[in-house]
Amino acid sequence: MDKKAIKLQLNSVVEELSKSESYNTLYHHPNHGTPMPAVKDLKRVVSLIQEVLFPGYFGNDTLDDDTIKYYTGVNIDKLFGLLSEQIRRGMCFACDNYEEFLKCERCEGRSEKITAKFIETLPKVRQLLSTDIKAAYDGDPAAKSIGEIIFCYPVITALTHYRVAHELLKLEVPLIPRIITEMAHSDTGIDIHPAAQIGEYFTIDHGTGVVVGATCIIGKHVQLYQGVTLGAKNFPLDEQGNPIKGIPRHPIVEDNVVIYSNATILGRITIGQGSIIGGNVWITRDVAPGSRILQTKYKTELFTDGAGI
Repeated sequence: MDKKAIKLQLNSVVEELSKSESYNTLYHHPNHGTPMPAVKDLKRVVSLIQEVLFPGYFGNDTLDDDTIKYYTGVNIDKLFGLLSEQIRRGMCFACDNYEEFLKCERCEGRSEKITAKFIETLPKVRQLLSTDIKAAYDGDPAAKSIGEIIFCYPVITALTHYRVAHELLKLEVPLIPRIITEMAHSDTGIDIHPAAQIGEYFTIDHGTGVVVGATCIIGKHVQLYQGVTLGAKNFPLDEQGNPIKGIPRHPIVEDNVVIYSNATILGRITIGQGSIIGGNVWITRDVAPGSRILQTKYKTELFTDGAGI
């Protein structure tokens, strides 16, 4: 095929992709001419937060007591500018009142106020993460140091993103919290919805394949293993047959619960305080406090010459 034929072929594809009937359900028309939030910039936002919360572990600077205040101040200033712009974009994305926000001054001022309120939560976020780190260290005999937990363990990456996103969600920031938790989901395989409520000293061993749904409530000192699902059993429909949004449909896990790998816990049920849930079980009913839910003991049989197949 010569170059002219290739150009004609490509032009034909461009024409097809440019037809409105081809893209009308997939096209985002920028509200007020404002672009979508940028994942690249939100990655930088989370990176700056990590540098502030875990000084010395992230970033390229060697810190001491004399420099940490300056270093933190510079990063907070950068964070304020970057995050307030992304929050403004998120609000424009969610805005459906074109006339009221035509000039966008209100959104711009509001995004800066929200960003300042979020930054005020960072000491609390650090305190919560410090409890998660201790839980991960105490719960894993293979861990050699707190530093190893902070720098290497996927659960801390996932929980940093989650706890940041959760605070933004509480401030009614649209879209941005979900982007931030999905960034961690892609990197770690741990899927925690930003609306979930998770107490202190929470950890996930290994982590891959864990799902924590939006209306989950998890108490203190809870430990999950890989592959655990805290999900919904069904989705009630309204009169038009559409899923009803916002109703509690995920489990409540009370304090001091351990849930082992690949357990599936579905629906608005309660796993009582101090319970242990064994691996590979399926639970759709309440579990009383102090329970031990295990599989039936395995059975060994001897087959010869292909018997039993």
